[in-house]
Order: sequence, then structure tokens, then C-alpha cells
Amino acid sequence: MPRLLAALLTVTAAAVLAVGAAVGIVALLNATPDQPNTPLITYETAGRER
Repeated sequence: MPRLLAALLTVTAAAVLAVGAAVGIVALLNATPDQPNTPLITYETAGRER
């Protein structure tokens, strides 16, 4: 019985740590500001002949 209890506690602790890590990662990803969507290269079109 003590081995079963230890295994159950270990599994529960691992699950809690995994959920906590996942929540922390999502919180960090949401905390970063959005980057501006500006193009690195722009092409000037003179007259737009077709």
C-alpha cells in the first residue's frame, strides 16, 4: 500500500507540474507585445504600366 500511495503522489505531482509549466509558457507567450507588421523591403512602382 505505501508503494501505491507513493506512486499516486508522484503521478499527481508530475501532472500538477506539467499543467503549471504549460500555463506559465502560455502566460509568457501572451505577455510579449505584438510586433509591427511593416515590410522589410518596399518596391516603388512608377506609373504602373500594364
